[in-house]
Formats: sequence, C-alpha cells, structure tokens
Amino acid sequence: MGPFTITAIGSVRNDRTDVQHSDQWGAVRSTITVDERFGDRCLQGLEGFSHVEVLFVFDQFEELDDHREPKPYRGRTDLPSVGVFAGRAPRRPNRIGVTCCAIESVDGRELTVIGLDAVAGTPVVDLKPVMREFLPTDVRQPEWVGDVMSEYFEP
Repeated sequence: MGPFTITAIGSVRNDRTDVQHSDQWGAVRSTITVDERFGDRCLQGLEGFSHVEVLFVFDQFEELDDHREPKPYRGRTDLPSVGVFAGRAPRRPNRIGVTCCAIESVDGRELTVIGLDAVAGTPVVDLKPVMREFLPTDVRQPEWVGDVMSEYFEP
C-alpha cells in the first residue's frame, strides 16, 4: 500500500501545551477552529448532537521506525506488553488520534468541546458526530486497563 495525503481541516486551541502531561483531560475545554475553506456553515447541525469524535494528528511525536515488538503499556514495566494496535499511544503508525468529546458549543467555524486529549496547535483531520447506532454495546477490556486509565479523563 502506498502513501496517502491527509490535510488538516482545522486546529485545536486550549491551555494544554505539555505533551508529556498525559492525564487529567476530563475538564479540558478546547476550541477547534475549522479552516475557512469549508465556509461558515460547515458545522451546521452539529449542535444537535451531544458528542463528536475528533480525529487528530499527534504531530509533536515522532513516529517510531519499528512497531514489530510489543512494548509495556505506557512504558510501565509493571504492565503487560502490547502490540502497537492494542494501545492508544501517540507514537504509532500515522500518529492518528481519536477521542469522543462532549460538545459544549458550536459557533460558525468554531466547535468547543470538553475532554479532548490533544494539546494546543494539534491539527484536526476530521470531525464525526457520535450516533448511538455506531456505538458498541458490549465493550470488554483487560482489567488492568481500567486501573491504569482511571485518571486519564479525571478533571
């Protein structure tokens, strides 16, 4: 498979700038400003939804050259090693992140969300409204994940 190009549709504005501070995202208020090429009504209708999926690029992290070997989750040796596609780390192929965020407001080309785990200046590549029909009903995960991630979305 060959390379492809994705162009950012907007960028994130918030108070978070430290990419190493990886917990307490739950109360982070971010405004995503969509590029003017999409017009002032590009977000019209999104205000009717409670949540939006934000796809973004971890642009402040280098992609690793080799993803073949599983690594301890979050670099913690007390946790199991997982393959690159069994985690949500920023150092991954294509460095794409996705987070489901609560919508606070929609104003022209500005979308304000709560709980986006992306730092200021992060390029946004797509926005998708969360629809009940696309949500899974029987999610399961290893027990250790809940323990490790318990503070990720804390305020």
